[in-house]
Amino acid sequence: MTFLAVACPHVVFMNSPHCSFPWYAIQVRPKYEKQVVQSIGCKEINTFLPLYAEKRKWSDRVKELEVPLFDGYVFCQLDITKRLPILQTPGVIRFVGLGKTPIPVDGREMEAVRTVVDSGSVFRPWKYLREGDEVRIDEGPLRNVEGILVSDKEQSHVVVSINLLQRAMAVQVEKSWLSPVRPWARAARVNAA
Repeated sequence: MTFLAVACPHVVFMNSPHCSFPWYAIQVRPKYEKQVVQSIGCKEINTFLPLYAEKRKWSDRVKELEVPLFDGYVFCQLDITKRLPILQTPGVIRFVGLGKTPIPVDGREMEAVRTVVDSGSVFRPWKYLREGDEVRIDEGPLRNVEGILVSDKEQSHVVVSINLLQRAMAVQVEKSWLSPVRPWARAARVNAA
């Protein structure tokens, strides 16, 4: 199987076009996210580390750094029965799950995060939300991404969550691109597929 290393300003991942395994979240030591992704990538396992630009201020300068969107976590796509090499990687704490049983990240949530990161849109971490108006983006590079609407008089954001981690990100969008998501309509789409 051939792997292609992909680099862009907001993401670090290895990508295999034929991988159909689910994505799992891995908890890692603080500040070890990039090293873990590099080590796992060398083992030819798909990894995903969404990064965003953050300005840090020191006494003599301001610098823009690329930092993990979900600090302390990276994602990998693999056959979970072959997870031992991941657990032996320096900096890895555990797979996120129920007890010692890893639970895959919801595919729709993972796809939404990857779409936002790949779109080139401006995004940032956001507090995890449990309730709110669910919307779908109908236009632009984020078409079909679903999340929770957060808006004020000047800006509208769609908050996309990884429920397993109880972490979220927000991306700014045009309000005219949004339509409400009805739970019964989503159930009908899932049942039809």
